Amino acid sequence: QVQLMESGGGSVQPGDSLTLSCTASITIYSSDRVFWYRQAPGKEREFVASVKWRDNVKVYGDSVKGRFTIYRDAAKNTVELEMNNLKPEDTAVYYCNVQSYWGQGTRVAVSS
Repeated sequence: QVQLMESGGGSVQPGDSLTLSCTASITIYSSDRVFWYRQAPGKEREFVASVKWRDNVKVYGDSVKGRFTIYRDAAKNTVELEMNNLKPEDTAVYYCNVQSYWGQGTRVAVSS
């Protein structure tokens, strides 16, 4: 049974945009914060962005500030990550996390 499902990854060129989506089949409570993390080959998992379900307060990792935007859609139980001006260093598997649940990840590759 899949509780979190990510989608939207792909291969793009530097400067392109992608939007990732995370759809939850579990109840997301108002006190929850939904996270996006990423893990590049050979590196540790890195915090990308998060959003508080109740008040939509957003937090971003330093490496993505000004380029990525996180959105939540409570009606669809979905969180999206809009990624603009992608760079090769954004190449990673992106994971969605809420409570103790993790998605299977969606791969983003940025290269020329």
